[in-house]
Order: sequence, then structure tokens, then C-alpha cells
Amino acid sequence: MSRVITRAAPAKINLYLRITGKREDGYHLLDSLVAFAGAGDVVTARAAGDLSLTIDGPFAGGLSADGDNLVLRAAHALRAASGSTNGARLGLTKNLPVSSGIGGGSADAAAALLASRELWELDIDDAGLAALGLALGADVPVCLSERPSRVSGIGDIIEPAPTLPAVWLVLANPGIPVSTPDVFGRRQGPFGDPVRTPASWTDAEALAETLAVSGNDLTDAAVEAAPVIAGMLDEMADLPGALLTRLSGSGATCFSIMRDEPSAQFGVMALAEFHRDWWIKAAPLLPPGPADPALFA
Repeated sequence: MSRVITRAAPAKINLYLRITGKREDGYHLLDSLVAFAGAGDVVTARAAGDLSLTIDGPFAGGLSADGDNLVLRAAHALRAASGSTNGARLGLTKNLPVSSGIGGGSADAAAALLASRELWELDIDDAGLAALGLALGADVPVCLSERPSRVSGIGDIIEPAPTLPAVWLVLANPGIPVSTPDVFGRRQGPFGDPVRTPASWTDAEALAETLAVSGNDLTDAAVEAAPVIAGMLDEMADLPGALLTRLSGSGATCFSIMRDEPSAQFGVMALAEFHRDWWIKAAPLLPPGPADPALFA
């Protein structure tokens, strides 16, 4: 039986997102505290004569397995950069909503790069992999890092995040794809300064207190693109045990930092009672290091 490499592609959560400027080429500069949640997609790779991709999972219908898919593009980019002639039969189990502001495509691309490097036993270091990832998307390098990070520049400057406490989230998405370029194009207003953070937080309450004075600078633009987000934020903020509620990335996924795991599980049940068409998930923030794909089964 051929060897199978399996990599988790966890949801990327922007705990805050500050837009600090804009380059002449149109790329926005940002400052963001990024963490990863215990919910995500799974990428597999096994040896084959050529490169191919199959997709399954609850959100497979929103994607095609053609050459534009980021998983295939990542594998092709790695093969070209390394001079490899190897192939791979890639699989993507799509558990996260598509175009949802939690880095699903970027996390999938990162997982494909890591899985393909391992499968093909390539001598390419993490910096080389990150350079390939940045060409695929601004969020790919931080997804490759597999650890909470402070991200700046256009997503290419990645530093270790302050030590995060144990935190449980409620994640919710209304099933409406939101275009990241559209949201950035709608954004108006001044640019902000980088956020000052402590070296660590003692608990979820302390983290929420710090984050309350920052925010997500894309929220107004995302609400303009998808008005349902405004109601989601209000409804999630009213959940018992919700310490802070915010949009992640360009949306439409929103998250609430919850007081504890029981509060998160109750929050999921409370939202699901009235929104059976939403994707709703309770998940912890993950510690540094590769996530266990079994978490996403």
C-alpha cells in the first residue's frame, strides 16, 4: 500500500486586524494577531505518476478540482521550484465554508505544500516554502508557520505571537461567500497604528479585554458587502459567556471568545436552534505546532 501523508489545514482566526497603510501596487499593509482553531480541512497526498486532486467533505460542492484550485497550484509550484518530476494524488476534505474569512484556501495550500514536500522528500527549507506560499496568497506563509503569529507587511512578516491562554470560540458563517478583493475595495477611512499587546495573557478574560480596544478594520466594508454580518455580530455578542465578538478576516465568518468550553457548546446549540442553515462550530484555539487531522474528522 502506498504511503499517505495527511496534513491538517486549520481555520485561521484574525483576533484583530488593523490596516496600517497601502502600497503603490495596491497591496494593503496590515497588523494582525493570528491564531488557529480546532476546526479545519484535511489534505492528503500519495505517490502517483502525475498531479491530480479529488475533493470531498460538506463544502466540496463550492470548489472545483481543476488547475485553479490552490491545492493543485501549490503542488505544481513546489514541483517546478524543486525541479522534481514526481506526481501526487492529492485529496482535500473541505470542512470549512468557502470564501469565509478564515483562510480555508490558504490553509489548504499550506497543507498541500507541507504534504508534498514530505511525500517527495524535497530539500527545500521553510523559508523557501514560505516564498512559494506568498506567491499563492498573502495568508499562506502564516498558515505554513503552524503557530499563533503577529503578522505585518502584506502578510509576509511573521513573528511569534504573545503567549495565548486556553480559549474556546464559537465560530459561525451564514453560508454567504464574501470576496476578499471586494471587501478591501469597499474599505474607506484612515489607516491605523499597530496594536500594542502584552507578552502574554493569563486567561480568556484578559485576552478579550486587550482585544476590545483593537478591532477588525474590514468590518464596515464586509457588512456593506454582506449585511447579514451585522445581525450575526449582535446575536453572537448576546450569547451567555461571550467575552468578545468579532469578524475574522474579510468575513463572513464571525467568532466569539467564550468564557469556557461549556459556554461555547451552549452557544452553538443556541445559535443552531434559530439558524439551521448556518455553519456553526465550537472550537479551541490551537497551541503551536502541527494540528492533529483527527480533530477535524
